[in-house]
Amino acid sequence: MSRIHPTAIIAPGADLHPTVEVGPYSVIGARVRIGEGTVVGPHVVIEGRTTIGAGNRIFQFASVGAAPQDLKYAGEDTELVIGDGNQVREFSTLHLGTAGGGGVTRVGNRNLFMAYSHVAHDCVVGNGCVMANSAALAGHVEVGNHVILGGLSAIHQFTRIGDHAFISGGSMVTMDVPPYCTAQGDRAELAGLNTVGLSRHGYSEEQIGRIKDAYRTLFRSKLGLNEAVAKVRAEHGGHREIDALLEFIQSSKRGITR
Repeated sequence: MSRIHPTAIIAPGADLHPTVEVGPYSVIGARVRIGEGTVVGPHVVIEGRTTIGAGNRIFQFASVGAAPQDLKYAGEDTELVIGDGNQVREFSTLHLGTAGGGGVTRVGNRNLFMAYSHVAHDCVVGNGCVMANSAALAGHVEVGNHVILGGLSAIHQFTRIGDHAFISGGSMVTMDVPPYCTAQGDRAELAGLNTVGLSRHGYSEEQIGRIKDAYRTLFRSKLGLNEAVAKVRAEHGGHREIDALLEFIQSSKRGITR
């Protein structure tokens, strides 16, 4: 208990690993579970049925596990699940799920949520993502792995962002952004490929070359989307990076950013 500041308020029932640190004036609710080595800074509020893994750092004034900003929410028993090694910076907000959205907001591992970023109810965030200052996810958004959202960008509810996508600062995204792509603008349009991100994460020149060829066929040719998908599958099908791209496109419900 020496790791918990005497001014912090820890509700009976909260389950904190003995190595957890809690700073001054933080408030932790009765149904919160926090894993090994996580550091909670001063003036943090963690509430609701919230599970936080190991090695996270939550900075001052963050709000984690609050009720959803959804008028349909009526206090049902929903939860927020956060993995390991995440950083939640100042004034960021991560909310519980809703019954209508599956009941869980889920965050993976090693993500960085910069100041004032927002993860709304029923979102799913993968691993290794960066949400820059004031980036915001509306409800039911799915974000893949190693995605970067620039400052002041916003993602419309029920939209999906594919692996290794890059959303430029200030973008308003209203349709699904395919893996590997860069999107920018209001309303966002594709502006090329995140080749730097792909290289950093171990994609070979051969893989990136196939992705470039697929991008030109899908988004820069005069082919209809279904025809373009068939052409890419015929030319490059069977390669995991291409199969993932085509599966994402064909499973889209909101439509694809073009």
